[in-house]
Amino acid sequence: MEMKKIVVGMSGGVDSSVAAWLLKEQGYDVIGVTMQIWQDEEETALEENGGCCGLQAVDDARRVAAMLDIPYYVMNFKPQFRHSVIDYFIEEYTCGRTPNPCIACNRYVKWEALLDRSMAIGADGIATGHYARVCRLPNGRYTLRTCAAGIKDQTYALYSLTQEQLARTLMPVGAYAKEEIRRMAQDLGLPVASKPDSQDICFVPDGDYASFIEETTGKTFPPGNFVLSDGTVVGRHRGIVHYTVGQRKGLGLSLGRPVFVQEIRPETNEIVVGGGEESLSRFVQAERVNFMAVEDIAEPVRAFAKIRYNHRGAWCTVEKTGQDRILCTFDEPVQAAAPGQAVVLYEDGCVLGGGTITGSR
Repeated sequence: MEMKKIVVGMSGGVDSSVAAWLLKEQGYDVIGVTMQIWQDEEETALEENGGCCGLQAVDDARRVAAMLDIPYYVMNFKPQFRHSVIDYFIEEYTCGRTPNPCIACNRYVKWEALLDRSMAIGADGIATGHYARVCRLPNGRYTLRTCAAGIKDQTYALYSLTQEQLARTLMPVGAYAKEEIRRMAQDLGLPVASKPDSQDICFVPDGDYASFIEETTGKTFPPGNFVLSDGTVVGRHRGIVHYTVGQRKGLGLSLGRPVFVQEIRPETNEIVVGGGEESLSRFVQAERVNFMAVEDIAEPVRAFAKIRYNHRGAWCTVEKTGQDRILCTFDEPVQAAAPGQAVVLYEDGCVLGGGTITGSR
C-alpha cells in the first residue's frame, strides 16, 4: 500500500519529533498532530501534567513543527481517552487486576481514534515515534519486529494493533538506537533534543494511583487483611487499590522473610501474600488474544514470551484453549504473572500475538 500523506502523532518528545523529520526527508507529505487527551481544561493543571498530555507537550510539538515547516494541529480525543483508558484503568484496579493503560491507549486512542480522524482529513496513514518496526511477512500478514535498540523496544505495548492499523502505520525511529535519535535532534537543533523521556502514566504523574482512583470515583477503599494462602491473617492493608500482584515493597509487613503480593481478592477485601517461590508459575492463561504474525494457531507453537514490559522474556509452548483464549506453558517458572497485564509472544524477533493475563499456576 503506497502512502504519501502521513499524520505524525507528535507528543512533544524527541522521538516523535525526529520521526516527523525522517519522514519529511523521505519525501512524505507530513502533518504534525498532538492528541489532546487530558481531562482538565485548566491551564495550570495541564502544566502540572507533563509527558504526552501536558500543555508543555503542545508547545514543544508546535515549535518543532514550525522548525520542520510542516502543518500542525491539536486534536481533541478526550472522550475516547476517558472511556478507553481512564475508565478501564479504574475498573481493573478496583477488580484487583493490574491494568496496562499504555496498551489500551495505543490500541483505541493513538491508533483507532487518530487513524480514523487522519483518514477523514485525507491522510493515507499515521506515524509515531515508537521503537518498533512494521514489516510484512511472506504470508501477507503485517506484524511488528523488535527495534534496533533492544533495550528501548516498545513492541510489548503495541501487540494489540490490528492488521488494518499496521498496514497504515510507519515507525521510522525503530531502525535506530536512542542515542542516534538524540544525536539527530541535536544536529538539527531541535529544542527537544535533550528532553527527558516520559516515565510515569501520563494522567497519574505522581504515581499515586490509589489517590487518583479515589478522587476520580469519589469512593474509598477500606483497609482489610493481609493473609497467607492458608488464610492466616498476618497484617492489615490500606485498601486493595494500593497494591498489585508481585509487589514486595511498601507492604509494611515484618514476617522475617521477604513476601510478595500473590493475589488480590476484592470480594473479601483480602490480599494474599507469600514467599518468592509462591510467586512462580509455569502456566499462564490469557484471553482477548490478538494474533499478529499469524491469523490463528491450530496446533501448539513455541514462542518467546514477555509477561510484563520489563520482563526479559522466557520460552514457552502456546496452545489455544478456547475462542480468544490461550495457555502458555513455560519451560521454567516465571515470577509474578499479574492478571490484567499482557503476555506477548515473539517468534523470530516478530510479534506473534498476545493477550490479557487472566491467571497463572
